[in-house]
Amino acid sequence: MTSDQPIRWGIIGPGTIARTFADGVAHSRTGKLVAIATRNPAKPGLADNFPGARIVDGYEALLSDPEVDAVYISVPHTGHAEWAIKAARAGKHILVEKPIALSAYDAEAVYYEAKKARVFAGEAFMYRVHPQTEKLVELIKSGVIGTVRIIRSSFGFNMGGFKPEHRLFANDTAGGGILDVGGYPVSMARLIAGAAEGKAFLEPEKVSGVAHLGQSGVDEWASAVLKFPNEIIAEVSCSIMAQQDNVLRIIGSEGRIEVADFWFASGHKGGVGKIEIFKGGKQETVEVREDRWLYSFEADAAGDAIRAGRTEFSAPGMSWADSIGNLRVLDQWRSTVGLEYGVEKAAKRTANIAGGAVTRGSSIPRRQIPGISKPASVVTLGFEFFPNFASASLTLDAFYEAGGNAFDTAYVYGGGKTETIFGDWHTSRKVPREEIVLIGKGAHSPLCYPDMIAKQLDQSLTRLKTDYVDVYFMHRDNTDVPVGEFVDAMDAEVKRGRIRGIFGGSNWTRARFDEAIAYAEKTGKAAPAALSNNFSLAEMLDPIWAGCVAASDDDWKKWLNEKQIPNFAWSSQGRGFFTDRAGRDKRDDEEIVRVWYSERNFGRRDRAIELANKLGRNPIHIALAYVIAQPFPVIPLIGPRTVAELEDSLSALDIKLTPDQVKWLEG
Repeated sequence: MTSDQPIRWGIIGPGTIARTFADGVAHSRTGKLVAIATRNPAKPGLADNFPGARIVDGYEALLSDPEVDAVYISVPHTGHAEWAIKAARAGKHILVEKPIALSAYDAEAVYYEAKKARVFAGEAFMYRVHPQTEKLVELIKSGVIGTVRIIRSSFGFNMGGFKPEHRLFANDTAGGGILDVGGYPVSMARLIAGAAEGKAFLEPEKVSGVAHLGQSGVDEWASAVLKFPNEIIAEVSCSIMAQQDNVLRIIGSEGRIEVADFWFASGHKGGVGKIEIFKGGKQETVEVREDRWLYSFEADAAGDAIRAGRTEFSAPGMSWADSIGNLRVLDQWRSTVGLEYGVEKAAKRTANIAGGAVTRGSSIPRRQIPGISKPASVVTLGFEFFPNFASASLTLDAFYEAGGNAFDTAYVYGGGKTETIFGDWHTSRKVPREEIVLIGKGAHSPLCYPDMIAKQLDQSLTRLKTDYVDVYFMHRDNTDVPVGEFVDAMDAEVKRGRIRGIFGGSNWTRARFDEAIAYAEKTGKAAPAALSNNFSLAEMLDPIWAGCVAASDDDWKKWLNEKQIPNFAWSSQGRGFFTDRAGRDKRDDEEIVRVWYSERNFGRRDRAIELANKLGRNPIHIALAYVIAQPFPVIPLIGPRTVAELEDSLSALDIKLTPDQVKWLEG
């Protein structure tokens, strides 16, 4: 694209904000509005509201239009991520009205799709690219009010009364103030806190919020306090049922700055923006005069980036990391007030993030595991770290759509949340139960007793929305109890049909496992036939958690090879040891240092780096390929927290290490 070629814009969702953006494009130096996509092309006034633009019937038609370079998305909040991803996959540059997605997890998925498609993607906080904001950042950096200590900012208005038909009061369209306008004061606070440190933005280390939730369940007025690492405290508030003064106040050690309606800058059609400085009993007004229209800055900032081949805004515009961080604060704010939208729950979030049906893929290879009747994917997905169904479903969907069918859960994970999420996921997606290899675990210490197995499995199966698991592990061992009592308890569940594959121990020793097998053979009971111990290229030197057992040393490998016992290996990639978080000169991460740092492990890490460089991959890919390449069945458990991390791990599956390479990596 040449530097003087106009960016041809299309708009999806022809509402009020779309008309405002269209005005900005019309007064920009880089853009031209060419098309408007609507699901109701006969709606009166469309041609008048968007003069000169073609009216396109349907959003998909606009995405396939070769005369559209970039798409501005202004549908209701709940459609932002879906249509942003569809636009990126269609090869269109995208500018999405804020919020770019309902959560930081969704936003990460949007930006990951843009990265893969190599297109521009931005969240439309128009004030961030206005000269008034640049001037404000400049003043903070200059120290005009001394050290910044407190930031107060609000964005609130009064709708006058409950309007059930309006999107702002609709829980199913993610209404309320936090997502609609709360992002403005939060983004400004993060910007100012960062400017005080000479950075583009700064993330708070603590977020605490309160809110009034109205009769439809959305926040009608809400406030939050943000504590930053540099000791700045920000007080932010928003509302749809309370008229606030909407003044930004930045309080420093030597004075304060005030800006009224900071997001409006110098006005929709240009004018004079004012930054008031109060210091030493005097008041100074810094005027920012701009004749250009407010939204033209946004159109041109995106246009300049597209022309330059950049995929995100330059600071102080919202970069991808800035945008995700902003939503992460809103997520924490919502979490502290108990605000979850209906569209984030399994009953209504039945499609994937791009709005499609979740269907089984085939790119992940499968293998036959002794004792399990159905083939299982060569890696198993663990997902204990997600806060809710909406965030976990992104990774669950992507794993299944790539061909993954083995899932790791446990009674104790998230106090049962992980099991509940999985139950909601496979039923809402209508995934056939017979396609799934489901791992359950119970009897974690301190409740590691035989009688807990049946009791906890009762609850687990209810949460999982199934009547059996394919694999079951005791989560810990209790050597004060005769091993036969545990075998008896698990054998009883096999006979009841609630364990229909194999069972065994997680974090069990070889001696205890052999004793359990001998007891089963002697008494005619079902014998344990699976392990879930740590196994990785790096040997665990010190247990990560109390009671953990690693199976990576030479004696363990000999035993596993002789027994051919399947090991569902947790922390199979060394928990960051094979990333740049580790290194002989890096000692900030206490866990990595304590658990993995030895010269033998560093030698293996060095060789993994060497082989990765030869193959054009990353060391962590080599670490995963090593686990899969063992001459005995090891099924690595992976725990990605984003779709990007998942796809990065899965990319290692095409690395086929030879036995000689495995031995060389081990040294």
